[in-house]
Amino acid sequence: MSPELQVPQAARVFVSFVALLRANGFAVAPEQTTAFLTAIELLGPRHLGDIRQAALATLAPPPERRATFDRLFDLHFRGSEAVTRDDDGEDDETVRLQEEGRGDEEPLLSDDANESGLAATRSEALVERRFAQLSPGDALRRLTREAPRRLPRRRGHRRMQARRGPFADLRRTLRDSVRSDGEVLRLGHLKRRQRPRKILLLIDVSGSMKSRTEENMKLAHALVQAAPNPNVEVFTFGTRLTRVTRALRLKRREQALSAAAHLVSDWDGGTRIGDALQAFLAVPRFGGYARGAAVIVVSDGLERGAPDALRDAVARLSRRAWRMSWLTPLATGPGFRPQTEALVAIERFVDDLVDGGSSASIVAHVLALGRRRVA
Repeated sequence: MSPELQVPQAARVFVSFVALLRANGFAVAPEQTTAFLTAIELLGPRHLGDIRQAALATLAPPPERRATFDRLFDLHFRGSEAVTRDDDGEDDETVRLQEEGRGDEEPLLSDDANESGLAATRSEALVERRFAQLSPGDALRRLTREAPRRLPRRRGHRRMQARRGPFADLRRTLRDSVRSDGEVLRLGHLKRRQRPRKILLLIDVSGSMKSRTEENMKLAHALVQAAPNPNVEVFTFGTRLTRVTRALRLKRREQALSAAAHLVSDWDGGTRIGDALQAFLAVPRFGGYARGAAVIVVSDGLERGAPDALRDAVARLSRRAWRMSWLTPLATGPGFRPQTEALVAIERFVDDLVDGGSSASIVAHVLALGRRRVA
């Protein structure tokens, strides 16, 4: 910046926020920066909420990147205070698993992080991923078509009229008896309504699952769109745990996957399954999503750490869930027996340990859950 265009000291904090947005991929025109400063001057803000509203009105972040915008705003204007926000806050969608400053592990550069997608690692590699714009496959079309009637259901608390049922409908019986001079000709019945059961989908996005990540995210979007809102929750995990449900609720697939790509920063990186599930259970809001739900974990189970954390987390998660399924590409046939230490450790805690190596097999398993006994 030339000396004749020096920014006043009081305005530098706002101009530097605009620079931070541009550095993170937000398109902000010079006219918007001027409008932002003008709005600040007109408002004479007394607290950060006024500055946030001025920024939203003038800098106009796209809706799918609103969460990223809010994080950058808190980081810039609140500093360390933003980091210590309560875990139950609605904007805290990402849980970091790997702590800073560990001397025993050197983080991988993104150019060297599991290019083959065959090896599991604990190191964190933060990268941005772009999804190809491909037409939906047969498996996704089947999921969209059959999910509304075949997804698992549960008995609700409310009752409805029925030809047969365990409860007597006294109100309808007495009303009908009036028409027959008080004589009861037929006893009415009630049964409990069936409601859609919650589904929790946990997707491994580490380097060892690299070849399946894109298809799994497309499948997650199709499931979120097909199921009644808000019955499906979707998380990704690698070296971080990230909730991507909001992004996947966007109707257009390309827009939804692009929003999810901006939220998740640990694509194709390390593998810390046990720590991820422990972190999920440690946040009360997240852990509540699993209660009474059909929990589906899509992961190869190639855990680099000790299996104790994974075994304990899966045991706790299975106690909360209605049914817990682990879908792994390693299960290549009906007679599959786990060979890795992690899968052996969790086998007795999961209800299903089946093939997750293709979209067709995952869709078939999800739709088959609806045939389980309604409880």
